[in-house]
Order: sequence, then C-alpha cells, then structure tokens
Amino acid sequence: MPDFDAIIIGTGQAGPSLAFRLAGAGMKVAVVERHLVGGTCVNTGCTPTKAMVASAYAARIARRAAEYGVVIGGDVGIDMRRVKARKDAIVAASRNGRTSALENAANITLYRGHARFASPQVVEIPGERLRAERIFVNVGGRALVPPMPGITEVPYLTNSSMMDIDFLPQHLIIVGGSYVGLEFGQMYRRFGGQVTIIEMAPRLVRHEDEDVSAAIKDIVEREGVEIRLNAECISLVKRGDEIVAKVDCTAGAPEVTGSHLLLAVGRRPNTDDLDLDKAGVRCDERGYILVDDQLQTTAPGIWALGDCNGKGAFHPHRVQRFRDRRSESARPRPAPGQRACQRLCPLHRPAIGPRRHDLGRGTQQWAAGAGRRAVDDARCPRRRKGRDARLYAHSRRWRQQRDPRRLIARYGMRRGCPRDPRSDVCQSSVHGHAARDAR
Repeated sequence: MPDFDAIIIGTGQAGPSLAFRLAGAGMKVAVVERHLVGGTCVNTGCTPTKAMVASAYAARIARRAAEYGVVIGGDVGIDMRRVKARKDAIVAASRNGRTSALENAANITLYRGHARFASPQVVEIPGERLRAERIFVNVGGRALVPPMPGITEVPYLTNSSMMDIDFLPQHLIIVGGSYVGLEFGQMYRRFGGQVTIIEMAPRLVRHEDEDVSAAIKDIVEREGVEIRLNAECISLVKRGDEIVAKVDCTAGAPEVTGSHLLLAVGRRPNTDDLDLDKAGVRCDERGYILVDDQLQTTAPGIWALGDCNGKGAFHPHRVQRFRDRRSESARPRPAPGQRACQRLCPLHRPAIGPRRHDLGRGTQQWAAGAGRRAVDDARCPRRRKGRDARLYAHSRRWRQQRDPRRLIARYGMRRGCPRDPRSDVCQSSVHGHAARDAR
C-alpha cells in the first residue's frame, strides 16, 4: 500500500493548486481523478460556456453592425459545428495543460479511477489502496434533476450535455431562471433560436437584490427571451416530436411548447458514491459535506474543498480554498476563532470601486458619517485590496488616478491594447473581443 503525505480526490479548481503547493513544500502527494482533469470549470462550466458566449456575442454584434455604420451583405449565419469545435479546442488545451503539469510535477502522482474511502486514512481505487494522514475531498458537483412530473418521459439536457450538441435548438425551454439558465438562454437566443425561461420564483436570480433581478429581466427580454415567472407547478409531456411544459403561472399561456428542454435548477454534490461513512465523514440532508470554519470535516485529517461542501460554488472562492488548506508546514495554522470565510469575503465583490487606501481621509470620514460599513483591516487584511462601489462616485482621487492621460503616460499604453482605459474592448484568448453591450 503506497504511503503519501496527502491524498487529493478530484482535480477541480482547488485540487491541482493545492497539490502543487503541498508538493513544493516537500510533501508526497497523490491526486485521484476518475474522469477529466480540470473538473466542472474546465470541461463543462466556466471555460466552455464563456467560449460559446464569445461566439454568441460576435453574432449579436454582427446583427447590430448597421447601428455602428457597418454594412454586412445578407443575413448573419451561425455554424454551430464550428462554434463547438472552437470551444472544444479551448477546453482541450486547458485540460491537457493541467494533465501534463500534474503528470510531470515532482512529488505528485496522478491516479486514474474512482476513489472510495476504506477508512479515515485509506482510499481505494481500482487495483490500488492509498494511505495518507491528510485527505482532501474536492469532488465537485453535478446538475440537479428534480423529481418533477413527467421528467422521466421526456428527453432533457443539463449544463454538461449542452456542451455536446452541435446544432441550434429551434425552441429551447429552460427550467430555472438563475445564473446557468440565464447564461444559456441569452447565448442561444443570440445564436438565433427561440428561448423560453421558466422560473418558479416571482423574479429571476432571486438571491440578488430586486433591482438587479429587474434589470436582468429587462435585458434578456429586450433580446427576445420569453420569461415565465411564478411557475409554481411545472409538468412535462412528450407530444410528438415536441416537448410541452405545463405551467401554473399568474400570467401567460398554461403551456409552453418547444423542441428541447434544459434543466438548470441547481447543483448537487458528488458525494453519494465515496463511502464517506467508512471514514466518519458526515453530510447534510442535501449531500453536502459538513465542515467547520477551517473546512475540516467531522473526521480528523479530512478536509472538503469546493462545491462538495456547499460553500464554494464560484471560481475565486474555490481557488482560495486551496490557500486556506495549504501545508501546515508551509504556513502557520490560523489563529483560534479565525474563519476561512473571513479571508474569502472580498472575492465575492466585483472590482468596480476604489481601494480603501486610495481614498482621501475626508472621503473615509464621509463614509463613516453616512453610515457606510468600514472595512475592518485588522480582522480581514485581504479586504484592503477590495473595492467598494458605494464610494466610487465620491472619490475624486480615484477618478484622477484612473484618468486615461495619467495611465497612458505611466504605463505606455496604446489605444486598443487590452488595458487601454479609453477603449471598452477587453481581449482574452477565451472570450475573444468582447465590448460592453449596454443594450
């Protein structure tokens, strides 16, 4: 039985980063992956969807070319096979790069196969048993398929299977009006298909503020996406070659007929086939692994990172998890009472405002006098690099520092470069050229 200093189950966003850090500290690390290296973000989430979003955006701009004085002869066509091929090439490059890095790294051994716990310190994979005093569970999650009436009678797609289609659905019905559903809805509407989004709640993205939900609804409706809210009872029926979604809404027709169905109602963790009970690891009623403020499970020496603990569903959050669980020999343990979330909260906020130390003393005093919550630098040092949008309009110094003439003189920027403050064009190998689309 090979002995390791640490075993990492899963190669999502936190796993490889943690493996490299532990190996760099001199530890012998085993990484176990049962399918594709990179997890959801690389293979079926962030990377492929944003690549397709870039293609959809290009189609959108092409259709609006006349508004910018550009004449395109004929209608704008979409070749979904080429869209998929571009997406697949980007994903393959990212996945192969991560795989090669893990296979060639010193002190890291990459195992292929399904991992299960045999005891709190032993993990089984087909034909092998691995032992370590530290085990990190980073198995991620998958699309939730709710037990709604008729779901077993109709074909449906999830965010993963959507990555395999190379055609444009004539009418895509999306059940779920949150981030995933909205992203696919706007994307395929821009590709030229008809899209209807069905949401049980009274508004889209109900976790956001009401004004944000209203703004999102207005944007997607102006692009031609049909929104059905307050769909408290949803049932599905197969009618010939079409799929019929029966909805009980306060407004609109009682039925929505489409060609394809996408379920985007949430996620569930991949924890049901790990034999966690043999290791003494407990889960909640939804299957998420219970962890404390240091991400340690109910079993000593076992930690849960990323989506499987229900606390890290966003990329910056997952990446930061490996930093919180890096080698104890490479970093002292956190002070008693210090929580992981105290070091993570700035990552949830968009960088759209000024840094606190860029603000003048008068601005800071104004913020305190107006009842704005000040940043507690002593409690959360990383927050010093955060941004506060509420102070943006009141920071003259920030606006001066972001003046295009100052930045061009200081950094030697040229018009059209990725960081040109005069340009609203952002360039990326994945996203291509993506200008701000305020309409």
